[in-house]
Amino acid sequence: MGGDHAPRMVVAGAALALRKNPSLRFLLVGDEAAIAPLLKQRDGLRAAAEVRHTDEVVKSTDRPSQALRRGRRSSMRLAIDAVAAGEAQGVVSAGNTGALMAMSKFVLKTMPGIDRPAISSFMPGIGGECVMLDLGANIDCDEYNLVQFAIMGAAFARTVLGKERPSVGLLNVGEEELKGNEAVKAAATILRQADLPLRFHGFVEGDDIAKATTDVVVTDGFTGNVALKAMEGASKLYSSFLRDAFTSSPLARLGYLLARPAMMALRERVDPRRYNGGMLLGLNGISVKSHGGTDAVGFAHAVALAADMIDDGLIQHITADMARFGHAQSGQRQAVVS
Repeated sequence: MGGDHAPRMVVAGAALALRKNPSLRFLLVGDEAAIAPLLKQRDGLRAAAEVRHTDEVVKSTDRPSQALRRGRRSSMRLAIDAVAAGEAQGVVSAGNTGALMAMSKFVLKTMPGIDRPAISSFMPGIGGECVMLDLGANIDCDEYNLVQFAIMGAAFARTVLGKERPSVGLLNVGEEELKGNEAVKAAATILRQADLPLRFHGFVEGDDIAKATTDVVVTDGFTGNVALKAMEGASKLYSSFLRDAFTSSPLARLGYLLARPAMMALRERVDPRRYNGGMLLGLNGISVKSHGGTDAVGFAHAVALAADMIDDGLIQHITADMARFGHAQSGQRQAVVS
């Protein structure tokens, strides 16, 4: 029931996802009176879906604390509860981001060795796709949080994106080792010494995100969210300027007609719907946040992302990597004490 155009957008997105992956099954949690008529129009989805009724919803204006206290029978909470109970393997919601994070953390709990879950997503770059985290869940982070983000992001890049040994960069104000705050510098020291299935690149700058200089970019939630919104704004600005340029004169309109195939290919390449879905990494369950304003195509991509994370055993990979890191750190501490 979350999102600007729910539940129609959600049902249509589920139908698109099912068409691409017929093995999917859905538990649709929400107002049955609103959902049932939409399912009648989609025989394939109706056969692959179960509706669990509740007329309570988390509003976009609700604070996370309010949602936790009052939303125990909300569609969002019941969907997350279904994952915790093993009735579903993952939850996808286009609803209130803060509420989804708070509820997911409360119900699913954080994985062993993870202090805080992080919001992660991947985006297009010159060198390919780049995973970035945290995108807003944790405003203040110490070096251990950043190292945990690096391990989780690398596990995602390795399992879901197929990067054999992902490169990881720490977002900083410069590439030099002396630059940055103490948390970033301390995290870099730990990652250089750690025996993990990743390749630590070092520090990266803001323009390295769009270049996809590394497979994974790690930063705190404040910086990550600002960087993400700045990139989204720059994309809209570029699109606006391009539209103005191609409509500025009859000759420009003719030029657009000639360039239209290339422009359509560019539009598809950077279509934000293809990258819809923020992963809440670090939880004992798959939880994906879809953009609230997306359409059915974007929501289908979020569902496909959740399915990929499940199929590729992402949680098991993160658990193994964290255990490996924790064992190594314990060994180092024992050596120092000895």
